[in-house]
Amino acid sequence: MKPVVDILEEMISAAMKVVSGQEGCAVLVRPATDPKFGDYQVNGIMPLAKQVKINPRKLAEEVVRNLNVSAICEEPEVAGPGFINLRLKPDFVADRLLEISKNQANLSIEKADEPKTIVVDFSGPNIAKEMHVGHLRSTIIGDCICRMLEFLGHKVIRQNHIGDWGTQFGMLIAHMREHGGKAPQSVADLEILYREAKQRFDTDQQFATIAANSVVDLHRGDKRIRSDWKRIYEQSLKECFEIYDLLGGVFTRNDVRGESFYDKFLPDVVQELLDRKIAVRSEGAVCVFPEGFKDKEGQPLPVIIQKSDGAYLYATTDLAAIRYRVDELKADRIIYVTDARQNLHFQMLFAVARMAGWDIKQKSGDRRQETGDRSQKTELVHVTFGSVLGENGKPLKTREGENVKLKELLDEAVERAKAIVEEKNPELPAEQKEDIAKAVGIGAVKYADYSNNRTSDYVFSFDKMLAMDGNTAPYMQYAYARIKSIGRKAQSRGIDTEGELAPLLSGESKKGGRLSLTEPSELDLAKHLIRYGEAIEAAVADYRPNYLTGYLYELAQKFSAFYTDCPVLDAGPDKRPTRLLLCDLTAKTIGHGLNDLLGIQVVEQM
Repeated sequence: MKPVVDILEEMISAAMKVVSGQEGCAVLVRPATDPKFGDYQVNGIMPLAKQVKINPRKLAEEVVRNLNVSAICEEPEVAGPGFINLRLKPDFVADRLLEISKNQANLSIEKADEPKTIVVDFSGPNIAKEMHVGHLRSTIIGDCICRMLEFLGHKVIRQNHIGDWGTQFGMLIAHMREHGGKAPQSVADLEILYREAKQRFDTDQQFATIAANSVVDLHRGDKRIRSDWKRIYEQSLKECFEIYDLLGGVFTRNDVRGESFYDKFLPDVVQELLDRKIAVRSEGAVCVFPEGFKDKEGQPLPVIIQKSDGAYLYATTDLAAIRYRVDELKADRIIYVTDARQNLHFQMLFAVARMAGWDIKQKSGDRRQETGDRSQKTELVHVTFGSVLGENGKPLKTREGENVKLKELLDEAVERAKAIVEEKNPELPAEQKEDIAKAVGIGAVKYADYSNNRTSDYVFSFDKMLAMDGNTAPYMQYAYARIKSIGRKAQSRGIDTEGELAPLLSGESKKGGRLSLTEPSELDLAKHLIRYGEAIEAAVADYRPNYLTGYLYELAQKFSAFYTDCPVLDAGPDKRPTRLLLCDLTAKTIGHGLNDLLGIQVVEQM
């Protein structure tokens, strides 16, 4: 079912074309900021009037004369210097609600017209190091982007580009061998060994040589070194997946593509760029100088893809990954979800990939001989986010100044939620309290992140994110549980909710069989329910989960107003079916938004 805003834009665009003679007019239909002026406002008249040199109010009036939206809206109104206000008809809203009710599996949300293959690269922890708070935003924002795109019908390929290759492993393996050669039992122990190895590497030349040789042996495939590396890798990944599972099953093992995977492609990446004279040798290193990037002195800024000692860099691996994802995974779009500090890296990376034509899907043959079809260009997107701050306004750290471990942070959230559940519902069975605490605690951390603009820093506060009021996960989860309790109360009173809803959904015109939105708060809630698709569309268009959380929070507030104004179970037979339907669709929408799109578990009781 196409969102109302899209239908209106098509109709108004056609009228604007007739009046102005201009193709592709920007309609700019937006939700009205004040309900007294209607439900939607057309903002595209004034820019068009300036373009065609017509008085904007007269142009708006002429557009309205050529516009027929009578099946959807009341008579359009021209306001101010050239705005058009639109108010939806209650009967149209009622019909949309019924259509949604009949397609509850997807709430009648339209799938993408042209589904794409989209690679989403996110999380990216380093092997042999514990995941910390710095990995939180990439992991959960990336997961949400994947969930929304998957829901819209795209083929989404999740990629966890982990740091599992490089000098640090030579240091660690060499140091481990001097401690009996056994891999530690936890990543925390590995980190301690790594710090010791790093100190030795910086101060002991003999050890530094041994470590460097270990890296060479690792890359050459030495069986003993590879075996040590594999044990470190497996132990680290095991602990990463404990966190991924705690966050709702973010990845499978098949989604992991570490730096080691691309190692075999790196020599060819460098050689091809040299052969095509895209890369040059500069002071012994191999560099690409993409146009438009300069340092503080105004000199061309290089992307170094091979150091003078022959070592490869992150950029080399990232270029190999782009080429693999375009050629092998057939990606139409590649999305990278990282913090904003990596913005320059990705700008330059994308520039080099485009210079080489590696963003173009090839039909066949060697890239060196074939330029490809520009229509098959893969879109490269960098989705950035701000930092997680402590209440002192600085990046969140422990008292010792170290990064907060992600597992410890999530465990504390669950423990704090458990205390709240114990206080609110001490009579619940212990197992149920554990399940609710986990849902609320993890949900609170995720929702607090989502509800903020992703490009901004935000202050991490357990007290605020676990609050039962305001735009928080506990408030939203409680709103859902509260609506579900209506069904349980109806059952205890012998009210057959399914039987009362059946005439509405079947279209029968007998008593109780007509959806009638007569109360203002009924209509207000209904109008918001039919805009769920618009919220998803907006969130996906700019990869901003806060558009979705904002919609859900407003929905919960509108339901609260409706529930205060309109008795449900005590309503008469002419009103109760409509109100039961509003309750049902509100619960399903909140449940879908939280659980399916944001990955936040809903609970029946709190």
